[in-house]
Amino acid sequence: MKLSQIIKILKDVENISFKLPNGELVPSHFHVTEVGNVRKHFIDCGGTIRNEEVINFQLWNENDYDHRLHPEKLLAIIELSESQLNLADNEIEVEYQGDTIRKFGLDFNGTEFLLTNKQTDCLAKDKCGISEPKPKKNLSDLNKKNSECLPGSGCC
Repeated sequence: MKLSQIIKILKDVENISFKLPNGELVPSHFHVTEVGNVRKHFIDCGGTIRNEEVINFQLWNENDYDHRLHPEKLLAIIELSESQLNLADNEIEVEYQGDTIRKFGLDFNGTEFLLTNKQTDCLAKDKCGISEPKPKKNLSDLNKKNSECLPGSGCC
């Protein structure tokens, strides 16, 4: 999800909730303690220099049960971040404390923000000798194609 998308959603919702990939909700007394612009300048295993930039939200919860983050408050935090950090309309990455700090992608299902799992990947598969997996085909699909070319069907 990009920054412009969350801004649009926050203008239309009454409450904010985040759901972890396992279906568990982030406690409702969470705070967004950081909104940041994270730049990553790196070289991949194939020798290509790359740049990535994401907007980072850090979610945190503590024993502060008297406060809830409402959409208008998060919008104000985002607006301040946009003006002070010159944020571009980049993808959002969410940090949340589990057993260790975890990073998630962000999606929305119409009522809740979904923290989505992220995966590592080799960005230079062609240079590392890793071939892309071939698409799997169902035998039933192959039989359908063959059944169209029966003797007398005119396909040959």
